[in-house]
Amino acid sequence: MSSEKTLAIVVRVVEFSETSCIVTLFTRDFGKIGALAKGARRPKSSFESALDLLAVCRIVFLHKSSESLDLLTEAKLERRFRAATRDLSRLYAGYYVAELLRDLTHGGDPYPALYDAADATLLELEGELEVQRIVLRFEMRALDILGHLPALHGCAACGQAMDVTGRILFGQLAGGLLCPSCRAGQRQVVSVTAEASETLRLFAAPHEDQWQYVPVDARTRGEIRGILGQYISNLLDRRPRMHDYLGVLSSGTTK
Repeated sequence: MSSEKTLAIVVRVVEFSETSCIVTLFTRDFGKIGALAKGARRPKSSFESALDLLAVCRIVFLHKSSESLDLLTEAKLERRFRAATRDLSRLYAGYYVAELLRDLTHGGDPYPALYDAADATLLELEGELEVQRIVLRFEMRALDILGHLPALHGCAACGQAMDVTGRILFGQLAGGLLCPSCRAGQRQVVSVTAEASETLRLFAAPHEDQWQYVPVDARTRGEIRGILGQYISNLLDRRPRMHDYLGVLSSGTTK
């Protein structure tokens, strides 16, 4: 076994015994790992309360080559998730970030860019930016980094560039926009507005900050929530556990 050090976001904590717990951590250098934290539940644990859900911590763990759990030997708290003290919407948004980190990734696959995006999202939730906007940005960046971003510039089936005006076909199973020629035989095809498609493109752009300011009206927001809700459900083979909360987001106000 080798000893490894990295930064990690706590995405799940499960009681294992009277004194220990099993944690799922999304790390910057090793991706998602599961680890046994012996003694973490003791009143004066050496983990210093660093293993709270959504906390960012600096960890040391013994990496096992088999499929068994790694052994967490040290966790120093870097930052606690404080947005939960402001309102429930920010707490639930944090839970959704943790759910996507857990369920859209495979153990041991490092995604430093996804870690950075999640870390930035948790910080943004502590600021003044709207929750709906922050959540949509994280969804689109996560899908892009993991290779699941829907085709939004051309046809997902044939690759042909498309004139994105009026209403456009979107294939949930095909993986994005569809030209009329590729519609036949496709399942789960919906019609979306050009506004919704353009908004998704803006929120997916990796190095731009327009997503913070672009106007999004209530109709477009609701349409996007429906599109992404079904798209991510298909990727997970189930509805996200935070699905009902995400529906509430679509009815909120957006600048």
